[in-house]
Amino acid sequence: MIIYPAIDLKDGFAVRLLHGDFDQFTRYDDNPANRLATFAAEGAEWIHIVDLDGAKAGSPQQYGLIDEMAKAVDVKIQCGGGVRTEDDIARLLEAGVTRVVVGSLAVTQTDQVMAWLDQFGTEAITLALDVKYEDGLPVPALKGWTQSAGVDLWTVLDRYPSSLLTHVLMTDVSRDGALTGANLDLLAEALRRRPELKIQASGGVATLDDLTGAKAIGCDGAITGRAIYEGRFTVAQAIKAVA
Repeated sequence: MIIYPAIDLKDGFAVRLLHGDFDQFTRYDDNPANRLATFAAEGAEWIHIVDLDGAKAGSPQQYGLIDEMAKAVDVKIQCGGGVRTEDDIARLLEAGVTRVVVGSLAVTQTDQVMAWLDQFGTEAITLALDVKYEDGLPVPALKGWTQSAGVDLWTVLDRYPSSLLTHVLMTDVSRDGALTGANLDLLAEALRRRPELKIQASGGVATLDDLTGAKAIGCDGAITGRAIYEGRFTVAQAIKAVA
């Protein structure tokens, strides 16, 4: 299983948000490139980068910094934040990103996203599906998690044929940044319904048990941020736990 240490970029710094709230953030690094180098030195082969300014603005804002980070260290980068157009995807790939994350549009503009998957290839795009629970069902949350998609997660996944979709990042937003443990039940149900997908666990990872639990149910990867920044375990320990 792949461990994706997370670097969230805001105003050029590395931060972590609580429940995706831009007003509730902790600043960790003045130089995110140094953090990326540290993660790579500990054995990370992939890094998950989120352009928070881009997510808020609705278009990527930190191409220059991301390009600098991609060129500084030999590591694969999965990156998103405000991706809305074909040009956004192309520019991030040109900046050295290996896989681009597409969020809200994966729910609201399925046909367009399927066209991008066909154009750029299934290995170049990860769908980010962030969910809240409504009447017991996981429902994608949109626009900074402030709006409901009005349709459940399983219906959204069913729109994508297995021939086009490979990578899916799944977050229970109630757990994001809260160190309350990953929602393994949600992930297990997704894998039961779509066993061919490579699903990344995201949101709430607090312990190595969360990571080994995600591996045990068949997740292809797990994203971890705050737990690493606050010293609950290191990248090297996480990689060893799921080896």
